[in-house]
Amino acid sequence: MVSLHERLQADTVPVLDLALSRVLLMDNRVWPWLILVPLREGAVEIHRLSAEDRATLMEEIALASRVVERLFAPDKLNVGALGNMVPQLHVHVIGRTRGDPAWPGPVWGSGHAAPYEPAHRDALMARLADAFREPDA
Repeated sequence: MVSLHERLQADTVPVLDLALSRVLLMDNRVWPWLILVPLREGAVEIHRLSAEDRATLMEEIALASRVVERLFAPDKLNVGALGNMVPQLHVHVIGRTRGDPAWPGPVWGSGHAAPYEPAHRDALMARLADAFREPDA
């Protein structure tokens, strides 16, 4: 069992596990924001994953991107694996709209954060899990 970095544990809630990655929802209702964490002990960089895991991760990123597009209809998707603050390999999939408070800049360091109300968060987690399980996702 791979444990999550403490910052990921503090800032996110789990949605479901895919073949390789745990899907997390960032607890920030300002943006539709998913994080994929490959469940490989000690994973830090994408290029250090096995070829099979790299291919699986790319498919899971594409799946998460389709889910965010379908549920939230963003103008743009931001996908990135930064790791400056959290060394554990994780990939952000963030739906952006031209009217969002940080547009066109990055979401990181923007100062815009608002946690979900628990009932809204739980309903969204269920919608996300269902969307990931849909055959056309």
